[in-house]
Amino acid sequence: MTAVPPLATARLRMRALTVDDAEAMFPTLSDSALMTWWSRAPFASIEEVRDYFAPRPDMEGWRCWAITLAGEDRAIGWVAAGEKRQGGVTEIGYILARDHWGGGIAREAVSAVITRLFAEGQRRVFADTDPDNTASNALLDRLGFRREGLLRAEWNTHIGVRDSVIWGLLADEWKG
Repeated sequence: MTAVPPLATARLRMRALTVDDAEAMFPTLSDSALMTWWSRAPFASIEEVRDYFAPRPDMEGWRCWAITLAGEDRAIGWVAAGEKRQGGVTEIGYILARDHWGGGIAREAVSAVITRLFAEGQRRVFADTDPDNTASNALLDRLGFRREGLLRAEWNTHIGVRDSVIWGLLADEWKG
């Protein structure tokens, strides 16, 4: 993975996600209801999460910020960003522990990363979601993303072949 500069907001501190975060994130990543819209099945063990968090060649060019509450260092989720093409196009993804839903933490964390990406010169940020992932689609809409397309039968996941909604946001549209 690429170097991850720390980020901070009023309530959050965001730092590089590490293998040491596996234990804290295991309850989230093993929650079958929460993982419904993820591209893979829930994790079966902390060791499996450690392997997932270890540096991997397929994650080259990606940065991943662990979301922690200010004054704490326990990961409660993450925001990942991977540059897809030269010329300033980056994909984002995120996950947050269920007991932190509904309080604006995901919005605050994703906003901080988007602000960083545009400050670094990215011209476009996009996300890829399942059409039935109501919460994630609503978050992207609230952040100002535009629904740009539907890729039919795009992903073969643990719940079957799924469509994919593509959301996009341009630097000059960001109201951060």
